[in-house]
Parts: sequence; C-alpha cells; structure tokens
Amino acid sequence: MTRITTRFILLIASAAVAPLVLYGAVSIVNLRTGTQDSVREGNRRVAQQIAEQIAQYIVHNQRVLKALGLELRAGLEPWQQARILKDYVLGFPELREISFFTAGGKLIATSRVAGPSLTVPEAADISEDGMYIAPVELDDDGLPATTLAVQVKPRDQESGWIVGELALEELWRMVDHVRIGRTGYALLLAEDQRLIAHGHPDKKRLIAVNATSRARTPEQIFAASVLEGGASDTRYDDVGGERMLAVAARIPDLPLPWVVIVEQPTDEAFALAASLQKQLLAVIGLALLGTVIAGALWGRSFITRIFALTRATQGIAEGRLDERVAVSGRDEIRQLGDAFNSMADRLVELQENVRKQERQAMFGRIAAGLVHDLSHPIQNIYNNCKLIVKMFDDVEYRGTFKEIVDREMVIVKRVIEDLRNIARPIPLERFPLEVDRSIREVVETMVPHADTAGIVLRAETAARGAYIDGDLFALGRVYRNLIINAIQATAPGGEVVVSTDTDGSRVRMRVSDTGCGIAPDRLNAIFEDFVTTKRRGLGLGLAISKKIVEQLGGQISVTSEVGKGTTFVLDFPRAQAPRMTLVAG
Repeated sequence: MTRITTRFILLIASAAVAPLVLYGAVSIVNLRTGTQDSVREGNRRVAQQIAEQIAQYIVHNQRVLKALGLELRAGLEPWQQARILKDYVLGFPELREISFFTAGGKLIATSRVAGPSLTVPEAADISEDGMYIAPVELDDDGLPATTLAVQVKPRDQESGWIVGELALEELWRMVDHVRIGRTGYALLLAEDQRLIAHGHPDKKRLIAVNATSRARTPEQIFAASVLEGGASDTRYDDVGGERMLAVAARIPDLPLPWVVIVEQPTDEAFALAASLQKQLLAVIGLALLGTVIAGALWGRSFITRIFALTRATQGIAEGRLDERVAVSGRDEIRQLGDAFNSMADRLVELQENVRKQERQAMFGRIAAGLVHDLSHPIQNIYNNCKLIVKMFDDVEYRGTFKEIVDREMVIVKRVIEDLRNIARPIPLERFPLEVDRSIREVVETMVPHADTAGIVLRAETAARGAYIDGDLFALGRVYRNLIINAIQATAPGGEVVVSTDTDGSRVRMRVSDTGCGIAPDRLNAIFEDFVTTKRRGLGLGLAISKKIVEQLGGQISVTSEVGKGTTFVLDFPRAQAPRMTLVAG
C-alpha cells in the first residue's frame, strides 16, 4: 500500500507537469493568435464601415445629379436651366460646378459664370449603368477633387449628361473622425494608390508629398497588393519607422478601385495579448507548484479512499448489492462515498420494485390473454343458457344446446391448456383437415357476433376438397382471432369476408375487412408479443396465431391500407385427403 501511494504521489508530481506545460504553451499560442485575430477582425470591420460610408457618399452625389436631370424638363430656356444648376451648387456645396451637355458633348447649361471647365467623359470610361467617376486630382488649393457624370434623359428631350465637379473635403472629415485605439488612424487611397485622405494630423502633409513623389510608400504597396487580390491585412514599417498593423477594405460599388486602410501601431494593437500572456505564464507557474505540493500532501489519503470505492464498486458489479463503503473526510470523495451508499440502497429498492412490477405485468398479460380468448366461448355458453331456460321443453334445442356447450367448453379447456403451456409449449395434433368445412363452421359461430356489431360476415369458399395437415382446435382459434379483430376494426355497415382458394400445392385462407386499416410503420410489429393496435388487450391474439400457423408448417402475412381495410393471408401446403373420404367419393 505504501509503495503504491508513493508511486501515486510521484506520478502526480511528474505527470502533471508535462500536460500543464503543454497546456500552457498551447494556451499562450492560442491566446496570442486569437487576440491578434480579434484585433485584425475589429479593425477590418472599421475599415469596411468607412468604405461603405465613402461609397454611400459618392452614390449620394450621383443620385443628386440624377435628380437634377429630372428637373431639366422640356420647355425650359437655357438661362432657366442654368439657374437650376446654380441653385443645386448652392444647395450642395461639395458640388463646385455642374454642367448639362447633350449626348454629343454640346453644352446646354452650366452653373459656372465663366463657362464650363468640365467635359463629357469618353465612352470607354462609362460604366454599364451610365455612370462615370474620374480619377482623383488635386485642385489649385491642394485639395482632392473628382468629376462625376450621370447619363440622364429629361422628358421630351434627347439623352444628355449631367457632369459635376465633386470636392472631397467631406471624405477628409469622415477619415478624421476614425480612431483606432489611441494612436490608430485611417487612410484613403485612390485607384492609382495616391493618398487622398489621412486621419493622422501630423501625416496629412503626405497627401501633397505623395502626389509629387515617385517613391512608393508601404501603404501604397499594400494597397496595390489588395487590389491584385492579396491578403487584406499585413504589418509594415511606416515612413516614420514605426511598426504598424494595417487592414484594408475596397470601396464597394465604384467604377474606380479606391482602398481604405486602417493603421494601428502593433505595440498598441497587441498590448492586451502581451499582458494576458504574462498573466497566463504566472498562473501556469503557480499551478505547477500547487499541483506538486497537493500531490505530496494528499496523495496517501486520496488513493486509499479511491481503493475503497473501487472495491465497493466491484462488489456491486458482481451482484453483491449489500456492499457498502466507509469513507472518511469532508471533501467531495466523502460525498461520493455517501452517494455510492445511497445508490446501492436505491438499487436494492429498485430491484425489488422491478420484481414486483414484472410479476404484476405478467399477471396482467395473462389476464388479458384470458379475457381475449375466453370472452367469445363464454358469451356463447351464457347466451345459450338463457335460451335453454325458455326452451327447455324443446328436445331438439336441448341437443343443440348440449352440442354448443360441449364445443365451447372444449375451446375454453384448450385455451387454458395453451396458457398453462406458454413457457413449455406442447406439440399440436395434426390430421387431415378440410379447409372449406372448417372455415364455414367458424364463420357460422361468428355471424351473431358480426350481426350485433352491424357488420356483414360471409364466407367465400373455393377450395372444395382441399385438405391441410392441421389441428382443428388450434386453427379454429386462429380463425376466430382474425375474424374478431376484423369485426372490431370495421365500422357498422362494413363487411368481413373469409375466403379460400388453392394454387397448385398450396392452400390459402384470407380474412379481409373494410375497416380502418393499419399504419405501415406498425405492420412489421403486429405479430410480436404484447403488441396491439386496439385500445384494449395486450396483443396476444396475433402473436399466438402466428406461432400456431408456423408450428403447423404454414405462413401468415398481412397487407393493409389505412382507411380501406386489412387482409390476413394463411398459406399452408396442401395435404392428401384421408382414405375414408376417397372411398366415400
């Protein structure tokens, strides 16, 4: 015992170190990767939001020009059209100039007093939806601007072009409002990677420098890579030598590919990951130390109580339900020991309850089988007993009464004998049995029952002279089971037909009804013990019938269609007629 405990302590002290170190390494890597991915994803969302705002800004101005085209309707003089253009320039300050041209490029009206400085775009530069946006240029004040052109067709006029000069100072304000952390900013680059706007106040001068310099900055190189389908995030050293995390997003729905870049110093972006990594290293070190100390202090008592629980568990598994465990202490292992003892007590109680329930279930099944199989013959005896009281003086009926009672009592005795021999079935007696005659006899006895239910029961026998090797009483029981089931499944006014036919060396008996039918998912289970589709009974009738048929060398099958009816088919090999019958014939 001491050696095992010592080994257990050493195992905890040594084996816990490697998994914990491995876990710590994996956790640090995952923490760093996950935090960095989270930062990149957050910056990417910011870049996408800025790109969408810029796209909405450009689209908004295009819509303004489209709306202007609707106002330039037929019948207006050129000076009236010019007045409308000037009103739009006053109403939308970002549009410095607006001119209206014919499709061929002839000036119709302009908002500029000194004449238009804008022209109609080349056909090759026009998008499929009749839109045009020119490359960004710096105006005389060093501010970025571009030209928008929209193809319009005023009412009752030929199509033309609304061309406007759009100042992009508003884009500067959009970019200036963006802050990523404390020192992160956004940039906007044009289709040729020229800087249009920069959110860092100390780097706005790069807009002018970038316009005249041929040297490509890291931002421009990154933007070109994004436009060519490269990764949307990277790290680089900016013009000041500071390491940056950069995430880019293209401006959607624009003919020219503009790019938004969000920059943030890596020291700031990944500061949280570095801090969490240090904290995790400290926690892992403390956990290693605590694990070793805990293994040394509690190893002996821990393993001793585990062994006690193991022995008790093995005893329960071997069937010794009186096995109990005594565990000291006040920790979870003590609670586990108490729970184990409670479980063992409960197992004993449950086992006894299961035995009682099984006995009750068995008695219920036997009672259900008795009611199912004896109700009809007992009812026949009862009905005839009432009649004999009234017709006692009728000698002929007394003979009929005796015959019926004897026949039904034989059935009752045979059912009781079958139930007594469920666990130990005895061989059935086989002798040549005329199929049509046995069917007619059973049908005759069942007609009153069908009449009571308001159902037509009839026999269609077409197997004259056909015999099978069978047991008269056993097959009669099968026939009655099937007919009773058919009557119970058929609504008043329906019909139950019992028919016979031959096919070479086979003889078939069918019991068909026009009842409710059986669902397809239940057809495969109706011949199993204690399975029934009726509200009452435990499903012994069909199971016993199947066993009898198979024991006599036959087969039983069923076909059914919900709402139309069910047909049971008994298939037996044909037997030779008895010699006495042949001689008589």
